[in-house]
Formats: sequence, C-alpha cells, structure tokens
Amino acid sequence: VHYAMQSMRPNARIWSTDVCVPISALTRCITETAEDVARVSFFVGVVGHVGDGNFHLGLVVDPDNEAEMAEAEALNERVVERAIALEGTCTGEHGIGSGKIKYMDLEHGAAVGVMRLIKQALDPLGLMNPGKVLPEA
Repeated sequence: VHYAMQSMRPNARIWSTDVCVPISALTRCITETAEDVARVSFFVGVVGHVGDGNFHLGLVVDPDNEAEMAEAEALNERVVERAIALEGTCTGEHGIGSGKIKYMDLEHGAAVGVMRLIKQALDPLGLMNPGKVLPEA
C-alpha cells in the first residue's frame, strides 16, 4: 500500500501514523477520521488491523510545503486526540518516539510522573532512548 500511495505523488513522502481504540469505539473513530480526511488537501490512505482496534493513516505530503505539513500535523493531532478521548492510545504499534511524545501527558496524566521515576531508577544516566518515550519534566 505504501508504494501505491507513493506512486500517486512521486515527489511527496508518506507520513505514517497510527492510533488504537477499543473495538467498541472503532467504528466511531474511523468514521470521524474519514470526515477529517475528506477535508484535507492531500491524499490519505487508511489501513488497519481492525480486529484489534488499530488503524494507520498514510498522509501523502510534500515535506517542503509548510502549509501542507501544518495541515497534516493538525489532522494527526485530531486523530490522536480523538483516539485518546475514546479511551484508546496515541499509537497502536509505531511507538511513541518524537512524533507522539507530546501526547503522553494527555493520555496518561499523573502516571507519567511514575513512569519517569521508574525510568530514572533503571537508567540513572539517561542513556536509554532519551527524549523518545517520556516528555521532559
């Protein structure tokens, strides 16, 4: 699917993102996301492992087009915030990383502080994947 989307716009890049929600919320999440996708100026492919509530968006965007990238970021933010509001998670299998770290507080609240304490105990020098899983305090 990635290469099919890439062939639609050879000079663009595929921004792949994913979320996961409880199966009971999946229809609502995908339906509302489809409404958002219909309003953007670029192509978005949707694929997923719907049996576990996980779906992916492939945003076909020009990384040199600031307006398009801002539109893509806004779409991603709406999808992530929707998933969290539906008791899901900001990522299904792609991991947190620099792209989703800003949603950790929204998704986990006060538990992020506990996560920091555990990470500090296991990694006192901060060598293990710094800045990729937990936001700065």
